[in-house]
Amino acid sequence: MADNAPTKNPTLLAWIKECQDLVKPSRVHWCDGTEQEKEALFKEGVDTGVFIRLNQEKRPGCYLHRSNPNDVARVEQLTFICTPTKEGAGTTNNWMDPKEAYEKVGKLYDGAMKDRTMYIVPYVMGPIGSPFSKVGIEITDSIYVVLNMRIMTRMGTCALDMLGDSNEFNRGLHAVRDCHPERRYICHFPQDNTIWSIGSGYGGNALLGKKCLALRIGSFLAKTEGWLAEHMLIMGIENPYGQISYVAAAFPSQCGKTNFAMLMPPRRFRNWKIWTVGDDIAWLRPGEDGRLWAINPENGYFGVAPGTNNLSNPMAMSSIERDTIFTNVALTEDGDVWWEGKTEKVPEGKMWDWQGRPWTGESKEKAAHPNSRFTAPATNNPCLSRHFNDPQGVPISAIIFGGRRASTVPLVIQSFNWSHGVYMGATLGSETTAAAAGAVGVLRRDPMAMLPFCGYNMGEYWGHWLHMQSKIPHPPKIFMVNWFRKDSKGKFIWPGFGENMRVLKWILDRSLGAVGAQETQMGWVPQEGYLDLSGLPIDPEVIEEACRVDLNEWRAELNSAEEWFKSIGSKLPRGLEITRQSLLAAIEATEYEESHVEIHSKK
Repeated sequence: MADNAPTKNPTLLAWIKECQDLVKPSRVHWCDGTEQEKEALFKEGVDTGVFIRLNQEKRPGCYLHRSNPNDVARVEQLTFICTPTKEGAGTTNNWMDPKEAYEKVGKLYDGAMKDRTMYIVPYVMGPIGSPFSKVGIEITDSIYVVLNMRIMTRMGTCALDMLGDSNEFNRGLHAVRDCHPERRYICHFPQDNTIWSIGSGYGGNALLGKKCLALRIGSFLAKTEGWLAEHMLIMGIENPYGQISYVAAAFPSQCGKTNFAMLMPPRRFRNWKIWTVGDDIAWLRPGEDGRLWAINPENGYFGVAPGTNNLSNPMAMSSIERDTIFTNVALTEDGDVWWEGKTEKVPEGKMWDWQGRPWTGESKEKAAHPNSRFTAPATNNPCLSRHFNDPQGVPISAIIFGGRRASTVPLVIQSFNWSHGVYMGATLGSETTAAAAGAVGVLRRDPMAMLPFCGYNMGEYWGHWLHMQSKIPHPPKIFMVNWFRKDSKGKFIWPGFGENMRVLKWILDRSLGAVGAQETQMGWVPQEGYLDLSGLPIDPEVIEEACRVDLNEWRAELNSAEEWFKSIGSKLPRGLEITRQSLLAAIEATEYEESHVEIHSKK
């Protein structure tokens, strides 16, 4: 194998030999990332039933994949952080002793690739040549994984060239094996910069550069090296004068993250432009100029298909017109794809659901799996930022946290300072919807939208955020948004989608100190007249309600946060609890003053 290897890196070759001896493949293929290799692998995938070639006139370069029905999503209960101590993983992660994990999963790997091809996938997370990028090597037995990694990362010879003789690379071993849920593990070894995944071929479990390296291992590396690996989009906003500002934003699932990353401004802002740097992950580092700079480590989009349409996200629809892999969506008679929400009406003609069964609009089950996906190259995006491949990244003017709350949290609120902003992120949460399992309206905390992705103790992660302030002399301002606040009749107050541009403009103006704000006990909200509502048929009283801070609701929220902090354990930063208490004290002080005013007025 070493004789045919396109590298002479001794550490890499030794590790690959070790893996090869363990999984015992029949063949070994080094991926080079060329077009010729891509075409050959797709042909093999079609011949072996891994892919269905779609109508190339309608969707050139596009293919459909159907996963095993028992393998359709991330498996958080089988995802482990394997640190030397349980406290190192924290209370929010599943923990397994590294020695136990290597032994238990190692037995499953023994001979796992017999009669199969072992693909060696060298890849880079981040722009080629950037000092902030990371090299990874994924060994896999899945053509599906290889071709998805080719889209989602900078894959092939370029990664080996960037690595050279260095031993600084992530070691990722993946095998689908028999895809049995009882033999499925996704194990992360932060101290070893290693990922072992077995028993799943699904994206988040198998595309090891994405959540596994970019976030779980990445967050650990970031703490060690002094930066932040975050579940955030990065977007540029260009005003009519050609000036571009950049924001990073974290949203839990079902909160409009991808739509926001590819936002289309409304008519009122027709001379403004939105540029997408990234839709999912951001690596943020202090710059030499004292600002926070960000790169998108990914090279493509792994988006949820259902609900994506020309109204909700026209840029995403443009991005998936060509060279895209669709997973677990429906197939139409003319060789196209469909999912719930793509069009108002079900297409005419025969159709097959995500499992290949005949399907009609009268069928009881969904045509596309609720977690069906598209994998599309970032270069397909019409609003891709010209700084997408910039080795230095882009400077961040504002950080935005956004959840789904029917009450309490205003449409937009600015933190008083960095520590208060970290508190906002640490207590971020969303209320369950009818589509989620369990009771409706239950608040689920998802700090910084990183609950499933933080690769070490959550309390230490928050402490790292607080410590980062000392490394950033000119930090971005921090905001929280809530597109989902409802009125007394249970209807959404804010129209959302493209109209979110109005809130975004206020955020940018506040970051520049260009507009006023109303101070409340919980932060700064838009002052009357400073949120641009031109051309929007909405009463000022409605906006006032959307931005209202109700002290009774916030008292309950702060008490709930106390219980959340207790669940984190001994590593909770004292500074966050002090912030919580100071906010509670502000409410009590206001109520005390109001009660005395009332007493004096009666006298």
